Amino acid sequence: MNNGYTEKNNYTKRLSRYTSVGKEFGKFTTKFLFNTIISDNKNERNALALKNALGSLKGPLMKIAQLLSTIPGAVPAEYANELSQLQSMAPPMGKGFVRRRMISELGISWNDCFKDFDYSPFAAASLGQVHRAVTNEGREIVCKLQYPDMKSAVEADLKQLDVIFKINKNLGPAIGTDQIRKEIAERLREELDYKREGTHMKLFGEILKDYKDIKIPELVDDLCTEKLLVMTYLPGEPLMNFKNSTQSVRNKIAECLFRAWWIPFGQYGVIHGDPHLGNYSIIKRKNEILGINLLDFGCVRRFHPAFVEGVINLYDGLKYNNQELVVNSYEKWGFKNLSKELIDILNIWANFIYGPLLDNRKRTVADGIKPELYGRKEAFNVYQALKDIGPVEIPREFVFMDRAAIGLGSVFLHLNANLNLHDLFEEAINNFSSKKLTERQSKIFKKTGVDYGS
Repeated sequence: MNNGYTEKNNYTKRLSRYTSVGKEFGKFTTKFLFNTIISDNKNERNALALKNALGSLKGPLMKIAQLLSTIPGAVPAEYANELSQLQSMAPPMGKGFVRRRMISELGISWNDCFKDFDYSPFAAASLGQVHRAVTNEGREIVCKLQYPDMKSAVEADLKQLDVIFKINKNLGPAIGTDQIRKEIAERLREELDYKREGTHMKLFGEILKDYKDIKIPELVDDLCTEKLLVMTYLPGEPLMNFKNSTQSVRNKIAECLFRAWWIPFGQYGVIHGDPHLGNYSIIKRKNEILGINLLDFGCVRRFHPAFVEGVINLYDGLKYNNQELVVNSYEKWGFKNLSKELIDILNIWANFIYGPLLDNRKRTVADGIKPELYGRKEAFNVYQALKDIGPVEIPREFVFMDRAAIGLGSVFLHLNANLNLHDLFEEAINNFSSKKLTERQSKIFKKTGVDYGS
């Protein structure tokens, strides 16, 4: 349902975006050359210059920058530290702007579809903002409305990503970025399609329907378009409100989060690829935690059974010290030119990521290490080792898998949860077999209308 309006990848809009982004990159490249020639701590100075350049920009480029900060070796550590501090919040659209956008999606009489519509945004992100509303039947809903000309903005910002990667090639990179670029581009373009996001919402609702402590919004199909996503409102409190709650409360929240992420992956080969704090809210009744709301399905990735099998094999290989299974996993993931040296480097990161899952006892993720230092040593060691032998090309599938695992771990660090993650992981993979996964995927994709092709 729309008003005949089709937003195109418009050259004029792209040119405008190139101009605004290009000015900031021009400032950065000048500082880059200056720092590289005269500065003793050139990486730190260049990283700060890049963050300052990007910090004045909004939209897709913010998502790109934050993603790069989570991939060990994609950019130097100094750059990652600065990029991780960026906020992907675009300035909100005003009332008149919102009205025009709603007319574009639902027609001139769009307001007749609602008993009440709040023009003030309920939440905002890099590609759109969310408004609360009430249907004529009295149902509380939220409307996720995409910012205008995002298709052009995405294409323009992907060009600027190429600039970042070209600069990075002059810094002695640890890993190749060709596959990373392809993966980021495909996922960002998918996030523009709200109809696709709607089917993903249905998919997760079906996967997690038997878990009463994990709630997924329901789609309001008749009001949705490619740029407008309408769903039921799920009341809940921000996750960070519970950072200082009792250990049992924090453990309950973390257990729900773990299942909400690992069960879809272990049993259906799909992940919620953006597990940051704002994509969860907590369901509370008086002083009792009832569960969590899982929100925002713009970044959902499907993995073929062979990739998921590689994840399980690596877990088993590390668990039983079976080097053949470990190497088999890296091969299934698509790593090329594997050598003993490269395998040893990959194992540093694998042991870090899998460590809490392999340890069959109650523990926090950091396990005594200061949260702000957790993972830094491993990331630095991996980066330095890959730099010595690299650049190493990272398979596409690895990009968002790694990002999501780190994102989930970050939430656990905030909660300081104390759980037996080994037992929870074993429950999530549930006697995994590639054949079972293939059958489950085929059945549930057909049922929910998710189109992943062959």
